[in-house]
Amino acid sequence: MENREIADVLLETADLMEIAGDDSFRIRSYRNGATAIEGFPERISDVLKDPVRKVTDIPGIGKGLAHVLGEIVESGSCERRDALLQKFPPGALEFLKIQGLGPKGIALIFEHYRIGTIDELERLCLDQKLRALPRMGAKLEEKVLRSIAQYRQRAGRYLLSYAEEIADELKGVLAGPGVDAITPAGSLRRGKETVGDLDLLVTGPGAAAALERFTSFHKVSEVLGRGENKASAKVGREGLQVDVRALPPESFGSALQYFTGSKDHNVAIRTRAVRMGLKLSEYGLFRVSDGAKTAGETEAGVYEALGLSWIPPELRENSGEIEAAEEGRLPNLIEVGQIRGDVHMHTTETDGRATLEEMAEAARERGYEYIAITDHSKALAMANGLDERRAVEFARRVREIDSKELGIRIFSGIECDILKDGTLDLADDALAELDAVIGSVHSHMSMESEEMTDRLLRALECPHLRILGHPTGRLLLERDPYPFDFERVAAEAVRRGVWLEINSSPQRLDLNAVHIRAAKAMGAKFVISTDAHHPSHLAGMRYGVATARRGWLGPCDVMNTLPAAAFAAALKRTI
Repeated sequence: MENREIADVLLETADLMEIAGDDSFRIRSYRNGATAIEGFPERISDVLKDPVRKVTDIPGIGKGLAHVLGEIVESGSCERRDALLQKFPPGALEFLKIQGLGPKGIALIFEHYRIGTIDELERLCLDQKLRALPRMGAKLEEKVLRSIAQYRQRAGRYLLSYAEEIADELKGVLAGPGVDAITPAGSLRRGKETVGDLDLLVTGPGAAAALERFTSFHKVSEVLGRGENKASAKVGREGLQVDVRALPPESFGSALQYFTGSKDHNVAIRTRAVRMGLKLSEYGLFRVSDGAKTAGETEAGVYEALGLSWIPPELRENSGEIEAAEEGRLPNLIEVGQIRGDVHMHTTETDGRATLEEMAEAARERGYEYIAITDHSKALAMANGLDERRAVEFARRVREIDSKELGIRIFSGIECDILKDGTLDLADDALAELDAVIGSVHSHMSMESEEMTDRLLRALECPHLRILGHPTGRLLLERDPYPFDFERVAAEAVRRGVWLEINSSPQRLDLNAVHIRAAKAMGAKFVISTDAHHPSHLAGMRYGVATARRGWLGPCDVMNTLPAAAFAAALKRTI
């Protein structure tokens, strides 16, 4: 099992324990263990097999949890989780995905109504029976109903990072003699924040043998179909559907174009082909008059034969990219290698899992010129947030470390909570001591749209605010964006010279592509940052860059493509 899968089992167990009313210390140990496991750079399963090393050497893993980890690696579950799943209805884990309830609320519902499915929960709300329980009311019923609808809409979707992880693992499985290339297509290639399934294209004389290796892979839970040129299967604990296709070289380009999508883009491209007397399919581009093949071996050749420049996959949503390709107006999109610094990260000073020095070293190894250390402010008490005194002291320490010539410039900063009334969590004189102030909302996310808009507009008035962090507050597949007037807030950010963050955390990818394009049209500037809590999280920059590309951004739109000295100058807000 991969570390992330092990961590998921620990978190599920902790949630079930909370429903059961177990000891809070034990619950917390499972959650802390999950955090430690997810961020550990090696496979935990390898450590458990090592006769020399001990898994208890990992901070946060005691003897009891080490035994649980052994159970999970052996069976995919653990005794405590299995016992709780026997105690509660089969749908208990599904209930945890419904916003507004929480483990204690779920326990209360189970105690009074003995329901076991989301459908039954929905019926309770429609019959107005949820409001009869303590601490529940009509507003909660409405929230649960909305969340159930959203949950159903999200069902069968997976994070971009998860799909990439599966794709990378399968590349190792499919590779072998006679396999020339293994290429992801579909939503993964387009960099979409969530995917419904995974398409992999295999070329070379050994492609048929690769299909056999795929269907025999030990993580395949169900083979859905197997033909001469295609195999489909469910892979992993979460059952992601993967389609693997074996392609002849002469059709690779047209197949890559076809299976990359999106559907709307492909419909528009095929319609264009028809107008030109051509027919486009995954097999190639053909003249209707005589059936002659005009393109298909390369994707660029297909677009060229249609009178278009090659369109980057991230832009293929039928949102103006075809017209831009015809007129030579496609943007010069930003690339990962153009990012010179990561400007949102956390350390052990608050809720990070590495020291300032360790984060700086990891960033230097990635080739960055600079970073900004932006730990949490005091409102986030659960993260041991910084008060004014600690923030100023930490800034002084950052400046001292910066002067030690670590080979990378370090800016002092903070991720400062935007409070309910729109003020920032720390006093102005403390914020003035810092190089980079990110303002973020972490609480009171159920405010009405007008209230939330006013809250954000007031935050932008702070003269020390430089970056608006994860501006919509969404957590993919978990929490929808909070409601607010994005255009008003973005316009005010532009007016006041505040940059908008594209948060690269795979769970956020906030802003989304639509908001990015809208803000760019207003003249907004952006930073792309990882919100890293561990050195391994720095690798997530590629997800933020993919999202920026989907929003048509070039390097000139993103401030942390600037060299260190220019970025330092730009940090000094003038409005």
